[in-house]
Amino acid sequence: MSRIMSTAFHQCLIYLLMLANTFQPITGEAGKSKRKKISLPSHITDHQPVLCWILRFRDEVYNKTIFTNHKQLNLTYSNSVGEFHKDHHVYCHTFDETAQRGNFTELQKSHDKLRQDNQRHFNKLVDTFENHLEIHPNVKWYSQETVRSRQKRSIEIYDPYFHRQWHLVNRQIVNMDINVTGVWERNITGHGVTVAVVDDGVEWTNKDLQENYNYLGSWDLNDDDPDPMPSDSKVNNHHGTRCAGEIAAVANDICGVGVAYNSKISGLRVLDGPMTDSLEATAFNKKMQVNDVYSCSWGPDDDGKTVDGPHIMAAKAMKFGVDFGRKGYGSIFVVASGNGGRHHDNCNYDGYANSIYTVTIGAVDEIGHMPYYAEECASMLGVTFSSGKANNRDIVTTDWTKRNGAGCTERHTGTSAAAPLAAGMIALMLQVRPCLTWRDVQYIIILTALKVDVDVAHWQKNGAGLYHSHKHGFGLLKAWRLVNAAKIWETVPWITSFSYGVKDINLQIPKNNKTPLVIQHTISEDAVQGYDLYILEYVQVTVTITHPVRGKLSLKLTCPSGTNSVIGAERALDRSDAGFSDWTFSTVRCWGEQPVGKWIITITDSDTEKGFGYVKKWRLRLFGTPLTPADFQDKRKKIEEAMSGIYLNDSFSLPCLPPPVTSKPDVPFTIKTLKILVLASAFCMFMAVYETFEYIFCYNEEKREHQRRMELALRAHDLSQNAANHDSNDEVTESTSLLQGEEMTVMNSTQEVMLDGSNYIIDDLQTVDLENNDTNCDMHQNHGDCDSIVVDSASVSNNQTLPTDVDDDFCSSSGDKTAKFESLSLSEEVEVPSLNTAASKVEQYDWLKYTKNR
Repeated sequence: MSRIMSTAFHQCLIYLLMLANTFQPITGEAGKSKRKKISLPSHITDHQPVLCWILRFRDEVYNKTIFTNHKQLNLTYSNSVGEFHKDHHVYCHTFDETAQRGNFTELQKSHDKLRQDNQRHFNKLVDTFENHLEIHPNVKWYSQETVRSRQKRSIEIYDPYFHRQWHLVNRQIVNMDINVTGVWERNITGHGVTVAVVDDGVEWTNKDLQENYNYLGSWDLNDDDPDPMPSDSKVNNHHGTRCAGEIAAVANDICGVGVAYNSKISGLRVLDGPMTDSLEATAFNKKMQVNDVYSCSWGPDDDGKTVDGPHIMAAKAMKFGVDFGRKGYGSIFVVASGNGGRHHDNCNYDGYANSIYTVTIGAVDEIGHMPYYAEECASMLGVTFSSGKANNRDIVTTDWTKRNGAGCTERHTGTSAAAPLAAGMIALMLQVRPCLTWRDVQYIIILTALKVDVDVAHWQKNGAGLYHSHKHGFGLLKAWRLVNAAKIWETVPWITSFSYGVKDINLQIPKNNKTPLVIQHTISEDAVQGYDLYILEYVQVTVTITHPVRGKLSLKLTCPSGTNSVIGAERALDRSDAGFSDWTFSTVRCWGEQPVGKWIITITDSDTEKGFGYVKKWRLRLFGTPLTPADFQDKRKKIEEAMSGIYLNDSFSLPCLPPPVTSKPDVPFTIKTLKILVLASAFCMFMAVYETFEYIFCYNEEKREHQRRMELALRAHDLSQNAANHDSNDEVTESTSLLQGEEMTVMNSTQEVMLDGSNYIIDDLQTVDLENNDTNCDMHQNHGDCDSIVVDSASVSNNQTLPTDVDDDFCSSSGDKTAKFESLSLSEEVEVPSLNTAASKVEQYDWLKYTKNR
């Protein structure tokens, strides 16, 4: 009864207080009514109010409690608002004075209970507190707190088989999945990336693939047409479709979902027919500006006795792809390590898996163990999930619908299922960082992979602090780690290499496991100086070995740090006597180490029956980069800092550098063409030397004539300039004639000429009257015809008299006897006889041409 009376009394006081506050005016600065409350927009109606308010004070002084007119109706300080702790604070009404300050969860529960029990009473409390805050002198404004609906941006997958895709989300074994849902929630789903499935075709009309199919990157190399649809002539032609579903199956209501379910897939059909070197080469470079990643879940026979790989054109195509694919950043080739584990095969006998241009992926089962079919390999980069023992689950993915297929399968197995998962994760990486190079992808995989199967996988720590296992590479790939590392990754410098080899040798391999053949070579600082080789990446050993039973040989490489790599394991089924002919083994176990020091190649022969084996030649090749060891460790540190996901947002983005500059390879010439070019070059060189000497020592007359003509041209140019300046028609005529090579009289200056004892002053371009007082023949007119008499410089010497025999018939009846003189380069005085055999003296003139008019 007393509790009921107390509650009634409490409500009565609230009513009285509200009534009292009603009569208190609320005025602003100008006497106008102005509320301090900041209300929610009217369109927001689904928020639940609580008895808490955000208060903005006029100064930094505030009280722990804001009292109303009744001590039981007070607002108590709860907490400050973020970094606005000086003047923005939260005050709440508490029913229990002992309630923990700032525990909003408990306050919300009590307020929500009050509101649900008595909505009217709750509203009156709100009005009471807000009326008091309106008149509080130190409150500038206030806003009531509400409980807002906020949903996690998680991905809802409705594909009916998604809950069975344990490799995406493993609900039974913790951490035994690729940890991809976190990047999906950040909208990283492979958008903008195309993955090409190089296989037996892709059923792109499948409803689980059709939306993500990219026809621009597809081709059927078996039938040479643009449609990569698999043929239903074989029951196992579903392989490519299953791999495509792992990568990019659409998030819909069909089957399952792909790792990068918003990426695009293309199909390159090449396995459903005879395979040739040219077909492989074409597939590796097909549509390489459209396709970013090439997923290849195939290789040579996994029978424990085959040694094979890409031949010359396929190898060149892979090199061409990493140099020029993806607009210069390099195509990403993802290959499966092989399923020859049951035959004790090793993927270093697979030229695709041990190539420096590929991402070699092995498999682990759902508990992280190496499956029975998986191969060990020193060149393996990492592993992803696939099938295992009979009691382990297989991979769930899209299947074809041909031959009464269901369109979905739970039985995708082998490393064929592991490689597409890696391709899908690489697509996620390329979405957040499109400018990753093919080597960047390798580095990120190496630095983010996690150790699995620790007890039996024989992990070895190398000199750079990296762990590697022949069974699992650098470890298990995780989408979360890969994408976070890709987000902050800065491109590694260019690739460089150093090699040393010995050929034309005949080293016998002892037949005793205890006394193997040991080949040692020390690489000094001076040897690698200038190569910019600071840390190692891939290391290759190429050998030519003869042996009657190849499978009895094993090869081990020891780096200067002491890291051991089994680059060639024994194979019981390999009874071939072909040995190795320029076969290249590779290892990634020395990654990040320094190249300087002693390198050891150990070759062991376990055979005791057949003849000896011999090493004919060997070569060690080191690939690396100018990245220093300190820079390499700094990259590792940055990657671990990024694993929290702090950079995985749209606001953070590193600039993309231009792709590496790689010159296109020259098209090789044939030997015959090269010989022709050499002979032609030699002939051209001989002719050039001959012509040069001939010009230097010969053609003197031609050179003098050329000089004379150049002087005449220069003189004509000067005269034409003077004519332009003085408006002289005579000078224009002279310059024109000089340029046309005509003969005419040229006098540069006034000259005195003696003819028949009389002195004549000869001006420029004047004729000389040979008879005194001859009115019929003046200095400017010629009458009658006269023959020309040319005086050449060759016949004129100093003070030489020029004889001329001129009779009375020399000129016409008019009796005109005239002579014209033209300057042509005489530097000394010469005597020129007149027509009357009188000597004429010309002072310092060039050449003279003596002419007779007709």
